[in-house]
Amino acid sequence: ADRHGLLLVGEVLDATQIPVAARYLDVLQVGARNMYNTTLLRELGRARRPVLLKRGFSATLEEWLGAAEYIAAAGNPRIILCERGIRTFETATRNTLDLNAVPLVRARTRLPVVVDPSHGTGVREMVPAMANAAVAAGADGLLLEVHTHPDRATSDARQTITTAALHRIVDDAIRIRHALSS
Repeated sequence: ADRHGLLLVGEVLDATQIPVAARYLDVLQVGARNMYNTTLLRELGRARRPVLLKRGFSATLEEWLGAAEYIAAAGNPRIILCERGIRTFETATRNTLDLNAVPLVRARTRLPVVVDPSHGTGVREMVPAMANAAVAAGADGLLLEVHTHPDRATSDARQTITTAALHRIVDDAIRIRHALSS
């Protein structure tokens, strides 16, 4: 079916889900909780789909890149790294979005790095500013929780933005990229 150029991304929780997920999804996601699941990472390395590897809640950059290495060593170099916030002492936000990670990881690897300011903050009002900062830091893309009626979203409603906010974020991202490339 024509999906208008949209790619389907879905989280794989264990290795038994990979064959079915790979049949329907364009990108297989490893959630933050599974970043240390080396059995799953090795099996994803044998898969023929790109893998979106979310950073663990308290993972160092070395640990995150090490998890990516498990996938690559098993034969799959198509890895996308996703900074989605780390756990810190701060309680005003769900996580602390570690934008330091973007240029640091980009300097150490050729893997694309995307940023998830929705999970990274857990606060809808902060998502646009952090998305802008992620683009300015050099992120290759953004992952955003979007819903036509965010307060009615069945999960993560507090961090979900409207479609109108999405359009503004895209417009701002284009302007920021252009300004940085000038």
